[in-house]
Amino acid sequence: MSAEALRIVMWSGPRNISTAMMRAFENRPDTSVIDEPFYAAYLKLSGMDHPLRAETLAAHESDWRKVAEVLTGPVPDGRRVFYQKHMTHHMLPEISRDWMAACRNMFLIRAPEAVLASYSAKRPEFLSEDIGFASQREMFEAEADRLGAPPPVIDAEDVLRDPRGTLGALCGALGISFSERMLRWPPGRRPTDGAWAPAWYDSVERSTGFARPRGYPPLTGELLRIADSARPHYNYLERYRIST
Repeated sequence: MSAEALRIVMWSGPRNISTAMMRAFENRPDTSVIDEPFYAAYLKLSGMDHPLRAETLAAHESDWRKVAEVLTGPVPDGRRVFYQKHMTHHMLPEISRDWMAACRNMFLIRAPEAVLASYSAKRPEFLSEDIGFASQREMFEAEADRLGAPPPVIDAEDVLRDPRGTLGALCGALGISFSERMLRWPPGRRPTDGAWAPAWYDSVERSTGFARPRGYPPLTGELLRIADSARPHYNYLERYRIST
C-alpha cells in the first residue's frame, strides 16, 4: 500500500448501521475515525431541536470551515486511513462541499422501511428531509458527475447478511486490505463518539459485531408516506451497490 493518506468519507442517513461501520473501521490498526463532524454546524445553522443539542454545540466545532480543515488535514494519530462518518442532511446550502474533492466519497444506503422503523423509535416527530434520502441521491449524482463514474455504494442489509464479503469488497474498491478486526470490536462507548451518543448509540454500545438482519412491522400513516417518498431515491442508489 502507498503511504499516502486515504480519507474515506462515508455518506449515510441516520439509523443506517453507520455507527457500527465506524466501529469496524476504528478497530483497524491503520485507521482513525471521526463521528458526524458537521453535526454541530448543522444544528447551529438550521436551528433544529435535536436530542442533546446543547451538549453537541458545547462539545463540537460549529464553524464548518474549521471542520473542513480538519477533514482534509493530517490524519489523526499519524495513521494512514481517516474514516469519516457523515450524514447527508447535515450538508446545508451554507456549507461548501469543495473539501470533498480531497477525499474518497462513498455511500451507505438502507431500505427506508428499516430506517424509519428505527428512527421513529428515537425521534417520533420529524420530516422526510431528516432522514436524508433525497440529499444522499443528490450528493451521489454530483460526485458521479465529478468523477465521471459512480462512486462506491454499499447496502446496510448486505453488510448485515455478509459482513466479511461486503466489507472485503468495499476494501477492495478502496485499494486497502481487508482486516478481520473489522468484524468484531469491544463493547462500550468510545472517546471518538459524538456528544449525542447517549441519545442514539445504546444498541451499538452493547454490540461486539454486526447483528443479523431482522424484520420490521409494516409502516402506516405518516411513516408510510415518508417511506414512499424516500423509496425512489433508495432504489436509484441500490442499482449501484457493491455486490459480493
